[in-house]
Amino acid sequence: MYKESNPEVSSDEFKRPQIEALLVHACQQGINHSEEKLYKHFYGFVMAICLRYASDKKDAQEITNDTFMKVFSHINKFDLQQSFKGWLRKITINSALDHLRRNKRHSHYIEIDHFFVTSNESAFSKLSAEDLLQIIALLPDIQRYTFNLYEIEGYSHQEIATQLGIPESSSRVYLTRAKQRLRELCHAYFGIDNGR
Repeated sequence: MYKESNPEVSSDEFKRPQIEALLVHACQQGINHSEEKLYKHFYGFVMAICLRYASDKKDAQEITNDTFMKVFSHINKFDLQQSFKGWLRKITINSALDHLRRNKRHSHYIEIDHFFVTSNESAFSKLSAEDLLQIIALLPDIQRYTFNLYEIEGYSHQEIATQLGIPESSSRVYLTRAKQRLRELCHAYFGIDNGR
């Protein structure tokens, strides 16, 4: 029996990768206004990532601009057979890390081998994505970066330690503290019981 395709999936979703590949190729060929079109097409994607790392919209915009500058200066090296979004995501995260290093808002790290805090992950399930972004932005820089890299990007503690130049055990501590602080913020701002 023949099944119709899912009516909720538009044909535009199938065309999107082709359009993105054409935009990248146009930039590689130096075609007029192609960089502007690529920027506008991926601006929301990049800005959403930057907002998770930045403490405010001004910093997010700065990281976004840095990202696109790097993209356009290296776009000729991009292999069209690869995922452009994956490449762009990696450049965006590296730009955010560069921004953190440049601003050096954290001057010391804590080396702790064992640090345990009981957690109640259910508090986060009651929040919208926008609410969560707002409270993540309130975390200290090092905790925000560690939380994003581990929980959202899937980096290991060893990879985070390498990226941030901290001991691996400190990455674990910062993640634990970030989660603890997020639970406290959920309770304070949204009245969500954090299980204490």
